[in-house]
Amino acid sequence: MILIQQLRLLQQVIDYIEEHIKDEIVPENLATMAGYSPYHFYRVFQKLTGYTLMDYVVKRRLQYALHELINGKKVIQIAMDYGFETHAGFTKAFKKCFGSPPSLYKIHCPKSLPQKSDLISIHQKNTGGLVMQPMIVKRRSFTVAGKTFEINMGNVAYTRDAPAIWDQEGLADGSIERFLYQSLAPKKHGEYCINLSPSSTEDKFIYLFAVELDDDTSLSDDLTTLKIPTATYAVFRTPLVAVEKFASAIKGTWKYILEDWFPQSSYEVDEEVYDFEYYDEHCHHWDYEKIYMEIHIPIKERG
Repeated sequence: MILIQQLRLLQQVIDYIEEHIKDEIVPENLATMAGYSPYHFYRVFQKLTGYTLMDYVVKRRLQYALHELINGKKVIQIAMDYGFETHAGFTKAFKKCFGSPPSLYKIHCPKSLPQKSDLISIHQKNTGGLVMQPMIVKRRSFTVAGKTFEINMGNVAYTRDAPAIWDQEGLADGSIERFLYQSLAPKKHGEYCINLSPSSTEDKFIYLFAVELDDDTSLSDDLTTLKIPTATYAVFRTPLVAVEKFASAIKGTWKYILEDWFPQSSYEVDEEVYDFEYYDEHCHHWDYEKIYMEIHIPIKERG
């Protein structure tokens, strides 16, 4: 009950930030709005959203700014509107937040406005934090190779339905992963987890655990290859979480994508192409205190 009350109080703060995204945000005023001391408010906000207060405010401002950028507004005007004193200051903040300059990132931005955060819904999905806007990326065709697994499992729709697969022999202990890297030596590190089950199959789940296959690599007969066609993807990152919350963050992010993001977006799933989960070094809990992975879903504009 206390948690739900906290979420409702913070939702008021989140809504206020959205409504005043171009105005000066005074942290102490937000703490007063929520009925907390500033110190306690900052701790509760980060615990329940996964972001520090001002980190969240800056990210939301930049997402709204990006929406205006792709609709033709000049960068200098956008920078001034969202509280950045110079073009350079805006660009620096943007690169720090998203890893690329606005001129490049706008190519990969959803056309719709950033969706408002619903803290209670996010909590119920157990994502471990807020899920930010995806990147929209067109990717050329590529080939992967790996091992397939088949289990009896009903009502399979997307890769999100596959958590039971990770208990299979060879995946749980990492031996399949080691074998693929040793035998295929891919130039790019990262594992692809793909649901190969045809839509007509209701009682079986076929799952491919693979790495990227380079053109000059020889292949043994016991491996399965799959060519992924050129497609446009919405690429989501799970919230940064400790390793013990990683599985629930993945499952919760899938639920958010399919139940919240798609219904409010201008896109639909392109069912002619495979969705996949992508795991790289950022999910190595032995290297990072908090980890994340990516969910790539093929999309097309709604008809």
